[in-house]
Amino acid sequence: MQSEVHPEGDVLRLRAQVERVQGRRLDAPVLPVLPALAPLLPGGGLRPGSAYSIDSSASLLFALLAAASQTGSWCGVVGVPQLGAEAAERVGVDLSRLVLIPDPGSRWLAVTATIAEVLPVIAVRPGGRASDGDVSRLAARLRDRGAVLLVQGPWAQAEASIGVADPEWTGLGDGHGYLSGRELTVTVTSRRTPVPRRGRMLLPDVDGGLVSTRSPSPVAYVPLEAVG
Repeated sequence: MQSEVHPEGDVLRLRAQVERVQGRRLDAPVLPVLPALAPLLPGGGLRPGSAYSIDSSASLLFALLAAASQTGSWCGVVGVPQLGAEAAERVGVDLSRLVLIPDPGSRWLAVTATIAEVLPVIAVRPGGRASDGDVSRLAARLRDRGAVLLVQGPWAQAEASIGVADPEWTGLGDGHGYLSGRELTVTVTSRRTPVPRRGRMLLPDVDGGLVSTRSPSPVAYVPLEAVG
């Protein structure tokens, strides 16, 4: 006798398998980001238990921390000694919920793993190369604690890569004036979607914050095998 096919049940079983492998629910709530960034990110925010590879731009880092800190999440920044607290506050970071560990030295990875136990958002500038085993162990801890990791630089097992490019400053006249804003392109490449998304925005704008100047759009996708 042929068994009945239940598409809905098959989908639920497949979903459970994927969640078990990835270590997190596919519909789990995300940590908020500023409105200009939300359309670019999978799920519209930062997924708990995930790592993100980000550009070295301090303004981008502040923009990613801003909304989470404003809504009550404590954030830690490891290995960025020149971080400007005033600039972070202008972008929107709540300094009362920001923990700085500017110079962890060679123990940057151990420090990052330790504070992932207690802080929901951690940003780090790696002080050296992390082995595949170290990355996997830290990924397991992030999933277990539901923490988000923002890494300035390449990172294996990243949920997405977030970069900035094509900056244009405004406010200068013909040899005079003051810089009042910087327009740039933010691009997000995610393993969840084959087509990157990008948005043109002011970072900072005249008030030091982040605002979109154009609607987000997908970037033309070219398979790697098609590149000569």
